[in-house]
Amino acid sequence: MMTSIPTKEQTNMISCNSEYDELQKVVVVPPEHMKIKEAINETQRHFLKENIDQSRALRQHQQFVNVLKKAGIEVISLHPSQDLNEQVFTRDIGFTIGDTLYVSKMEEALRKPEKRVLINWLETNQYSYEDIFSDSIEGGDVLVDGQDIWVGRSNRTSDVAIQTLKDHLPTYNVMPITLDDEILHLDCVLNIVSPDTALIYSKAVDSVSRKRLRKKYHLIEVSDEEQFNMGPNVLSIGGNQVISLPENKQVNKQLREAGFTVHEVPFSEIIKSGGSFRCSTLPLKRK
Repeated sequence: MMTSIPTKEQTNMISCNSEYDELQKVVVVPPEHMKIKEAINETQRHFLKENIDQSRALRQHQQFVNVLKKAGIEVISLHPSQDLNEQVFTRDIGFTIGDTLYVSKMEEALRKPEKRVLINWLETNQYSYEDIFSDSIEGGDVLVDGQDIWVGRSNRTSDVAIQTLKDHLPTYNVMPITLDDEILHLDCVLNIVSPDTALIYSKAVDSVSRKRLRKKYHLIEVSDEEQFNMGPNVLSIGGNQVISLPENKQVNKQLREAGFTVHEVPFSEIIKSGGSFRCSTLPLKRK
C-alpha cells in the first residue's frame, strides 16, 4: 500500500461525491497518439481494420474540451506519451470517492504505464492519492452516488480489488454488479445522471443488481445499437446537463423528456477504441 499524505494546503483540493454534481475540475489527455495497435476489447476488434483517424480524433476531443471550458470547468490536460495509445481514457487510471483519489491497478499490460504518468503529475502538483490495490480495478467500473458505490465485476476489475475497496470504505455501501464477459466496464452499460435517474443497458447486468437499481432509480433503457455506440457513456456536468453523442438519438430524446439538457458533441473516432465521454474524463472535483 502506498499513500501520498496531503499537506494543509491540499485540503479540499479533491472532492467527488456523485456522478452528477457540478463538475469543477477534470483531467483529460488529448488522443495525439491514439491508435488500435492491439485489440483489447470487442469494440476495438470491430474497428481494427478501419482504425482511428488521429487528426479527426484530436479535433473532436478539442471540441469536447471547449464545451467543458465553456461550462466553467477547469480542464487539466496531461501530456500524451507516444507509446500510450489508450491514454485518452483517463477515467480508468483512477477514481475519486469523497475527498480521496484512488489510483487504479490496470489489467492490460499496454495500459499499466499510464498509472505512473498520473502519479507523477499528482505528486508534482501536490495532490494526495491512495494506491492500495494488489489486484486489478479500473475507474470505468466504479460509479459513485453518495454513500453508494456501484462496482462492476468485470474482466478489468476483480473480486479481490472490490473486497479491498469494501475494507477501505467501511461506511460506504460498496455493491458489486456482475457484467457479461464482453462488456469492458460498468460505465459502458450503466451511468447515474441524477439522484433518481440512470441510463442502463439491462441485458448486460445481473438480475439481482437490476432489481436493486430499479428500486433506487428511474432507469432509461438503452438499445443494443446505442449501447454499442457507447450510449450509456455520457458525461454529467451538473445541473441536469449531460454531454452525449449526436448519433444516439433515442438516448438523447429520453434524457430530454426526463428533463435533462443534452449537449451533443461528435466523438465518433474516439469511441472506436471502446470509450466515450465518461471514459475520457477523470473528475477531481464536483460540488
